[in-house]
Amino acid sequence: MEALFALHRAQTERVAYENIDIVLGRPQGIDPAESIDRIGRGRGGYCFNLNGALATLLEALGYRVRWHVGAVHSAGADPLPAEYRNHLAVTVELNGEIWMVDAGLGDAHHEPMPLRAGEHRQSPFTFGLAPLPRTPGGWRFKHDPALNHSRSEMDFTLARVHWTAFAAKHAELSTDPGSPFVQICQLHRRDERGADGLVGCVLHRVEGGGRRTERELSTAADWFAAAADVFDVRLDDLSADDRDHLWRRVQTAHQQWLMEREAQHSGSG
Repeated sequence: MEALFALHRAQTERVAYENIDIVLGRPQGIDPAESIDRIGRGRGGYCFNLNGALATLLEALGYRVRWHVGAVHSAGADPLPAEYRNHLAVTVELNGEIWMVDAGLGDAHHEPMPLRAGEHRQSPFTFGLAPLPRTPGGWRFKHDPALNHSRSEMDFTLARVHWTAFAAKHAELSTDPGSPFVQICQLHRRDERGADGLVGCVLHRVEGGGRRTERELSTAADWFAAAADVFDVRLDDLSADDRDHLWRRVQTAHQQWLMEREAQHSGSG
């Protein structure tokens, strides 16, 4: 148990959630071997990469690991199990109990979470788990309201699947022009005191009591410095042209977001 917690904390603190290659139009694969190699080269990934790598490591160490289909959705939505697959969920059976293991939700778990209904405190945040009444073996995870994705939830079943079950959904999420992973560059990292995020050009930090600080990064130098210093994503594998292209994509999406926000404020006024 002690090692499981230590491994989980180490990954969420040191391996960033990031979709940079998807934004660049050259999405990475999700074969666990490729994801492990990617992390070894100093990069991160999204849920299929991060949880696939962590699950494979735990299996190699002898843990009883299971892979499950999950669905991240907005609060209030109620997807059917047949619609799941936009998230790879992982559980570990240890000491007679099932533990939810997740390094792929960005700003959520810092440690494994026992699969028990109720509130679960992982300082400084509180998350929720509840069984899904209409889905036998189904569970719903709820974010802490203080976090950036506070309105999102994640449903998953305990049925066992292979990583290839996510191949088609990954292809869609990583190439469809309408996919949020294609449109918006994001980096996230979790530690024992809070969560860091870089969404578009906005760098933010959330800590206990809902304390939130944020600042807009207006230059490419500031953006790449934040990626390296806050998230340990140094992007040494990107050429100068790659960096220019990425920064243009980030800026364009950020300007679109600003216009949409202004339109919403004008409409509500």
